[in-house]
Amino acid sequence: MRIPTSIDAIGDNTIDLDAVDLVDPRTYSEGDPHPIWAEMRRREPVRWHPVGSDLGFWSVTTYEHGSWVLRDHETFTSQRGTLLNLLGKDDPAGGQQMAATDPPRHTRMREPLQRALTIKSVERSGDQIRAQVRRLLDPAKSGEPFDLAQAVTRLPMAVTGMLMGLPEEDWPRLTQLTLMSIAPDDPEFNEGADTQAALQRAHRELFAYFAEIVRARQKNPGGDDLISLLLTIDVEGRTMGLGEVLANCYSLLLGANVTTPYVPTAALDAVIGTPMLHEVLESANTGTILTTVEEALRWASPANHFMRHAVRDVDLGGRKVRSGDAVVVWLGSANRDETAFDDPFTFNPKRKPNRHIAFGVGGHYCVGHTVARVTLRALFDEIVSTFADLDRAGEVEHLSSNFVAGIKHMPVIAKVRG
Repeated sequence: MRIPTSIDAIGDNTIDLDAVDLVDPRTYSEGDPHPIWAEMRRREPVRWHPVGSDLGFWSVTTYEHGSWVLRDHETFTSQRGTLLNLLGKDDPAGGQQMAATDPPRHTRMREPLQRALTIKSVERSGDQIRAQVRRLLDPAKSGEPFDLAQAVTRLPMAVTGMLMGLPEEDWPRLTQLTLMSIAPDDPEFNEGADTQAALQRAHRELFAYFAEIVRARQKNPGGDDLISLLLTIDVEGRTMGLGEVLANCYSLLLGANVTTPYVPTAALDAVIGTPMLHEVLESANTGTILTTVEEALRWASPANHFMRHAVRDVDLGGRKVRSGDAVVVWLGSANRDETAFDDPFTFNPKRKPNRHIAFGVGGHYCVGHTVARVTLRALFDEIVSTFADLDRAGEVEHLSSNFVAGIKHMPVIAKVRG
């Protein structure tokens, strides 16, 4: 995503908001949504976005309104679908998958996983995570052009594969299927199928794969992996059924692959060729690695949107939202809101406070945020301790997706320290 480096680069009264299509993946792969979002925040922060002749949604672009929509599950439900590809139809996983379930049921499903994914629990896998990071970055030490984005795309599957106890030989195909799920319009990942066919193929293969894994775990209970844990979670006096377990396996895998790989590339894309690159590469020595990671999360906002549905008539930013209306929060816009962040179009690795909502907010705050942060910390640690400089070695290519804001190709040449 081409992100302006200063506030002067945005704000264009000539933008025709009626001609904007925030559903079209090409808006993100070929264009830059940030000037559009900035104008929406300024002129119409809650705006009706028609889709076709009979569908549409309320587009929410400010930090304040977006945070309210995501936090208030009593007014805005998740159970009818959380992504735009479900606009106009109810999510079949509603009430079964954590992401598509409201509290209090959501809370009962979430708590055991949250306990299993505490910082101490995840850090026990720290050595394994760092080993995976080193393996993926090792080819960059040759000094030859290295596709950093393509390499880190494989990282979340390696980490999640370990935590879910999935065979390593399955990781490449699972990575491809999750990419097909999040970017079914991208010809690099949809295997020649149209959008709906690609989604159906990815879902069919992933659910069939997890069904086989789950049945094997049921025959050999007692494991300490996340799938074995899902099989023991008590919800309303019973353990989850097969469909519920499969839906949550899919959600965990998708969540990991959405967040982690697109954060470092977005951050480095912003600073390569600028004096800020040196500050980022010295963050380990200056003690700013943690704030660098949080700023990278704000800057990247890899989960591009979340959708909710109003359960009652409500006033939102001066607009009358009717019961049943779809409401879409653009996280990338909220995390650039000038009223919430000082100088939001400057990448600042020392930014404090940094109350970004890259992981969402409220009850649906990403259950895997600890895994993502530990993985990103390991990745940034390895980058800044290994490389003294980075230069571009080709054009950046962006994912064709309205759900994930991410770079899929980023050729660089790295200079090794020492």
